[in-house]
Amino acid sequence: MHSAPREPGSPVPGPQIGGPAAAKSPVVGREHEVELLEAALDSGAHVVLEGPPGTGKTTLLRAVAHHAEVPFVFVEGNAELTPARLIGHFDPALVLDRGYRPETFVDGPLAQALRSGALLYVEEVNRIPEETLNVLLTVMSEGELHVPRLGCVVAAPEFRFVAAMNPFDAVGTARISSAIYDRVCRISMGYQTAADEETVVVLRAPRVPEPWRAKVVELVRATREHGEIRVGSSVRGAIDMVRLSTSLARRRAVDVTEWRVGLDAAVVALSGRIRLQESCSRSAETVVQELYEKAFGSTPERPEGGDAPGGA
Repeated sequence: MHSAPREPGSPVPGPQIGGPAAAKSPVVGREHEVELLEAALDSGAHVVLEGPPGTGKTTLLRAVAHHAEVPFVFVEGNAELTPARLIGHFDPALVLDRGYRPETFVDGPLAQALRSGALLYVEEVNRIPEETLNVLLTVMSEGELHVPRLGCVVAAPEFRFVAAMNPFDAVGTARISSAIYDRVCRISMGYQTAADEETVVVLRAPRVPEPWRAKVVELVRATREHGEIRVGSSVRGAIDMVRLSTSLARRRAVDVTEWRVGLDAAVVALSGRIRLQESCSRSAETVVQELYEKAFGSTPERPEGGDAPGGA
């Protein structure tokens, strides 16, 4: 899994799921994490990426897979991911006709990644049942998978397992066992800087005035520090707020920086993303409006005969 050197600070393109395809989303402000992940994979290690949603874990791994020119197998972690869905299964119709033979076995993502020497990426790994995770123990420590009636599937030398998880999400998740952690290296990914998040918004949202966009990012970052908010919004909230503001402004025939356009967009984009403290008696919409007014100023005086708040 050796790769060519990269100029420091240069963007890293990513492949489409399934292989080293054409470049997709660039990695912004993650040069250090890219270096750590490439070094870990090159050393033969398996890796867990830990961080809140929207910190670019999937984008980072796609970029590394593309740069190393290795296949990329994606698995969405959830409670329905059984060992059979991860490993693969015998096709019942073919078994009736030919019996339990290698050619009647349908590879799941794990068997596919083992045979092809791919990066197996499991998202939200802490949502997967423990019995399914246990399948990976021998794979990570011995490099082989034992399947009843099929035999042993030996991992290609390039095979690596990378998992991602949000350590702050306690709903529908399970604690990762020490046996898993003992077989992986861990890379922690926090939020990017304000400048980096602005760059992400530039790349993924319509063009808007720079000072206004900076306030949008400021607002979203403020949700992570508010005393009544337990979990704040990721940069995805800023991207959606810019997109919504652009659409609302076009529909209302006003400028995208119009105060009420931004407020409505902020409430829609952020109220569902934040998680309030249990002790908070206010609504998410009220908290978002408070933060919006801190970033964009209080409600401007409305001309006589003007529309109701929010453009209603």
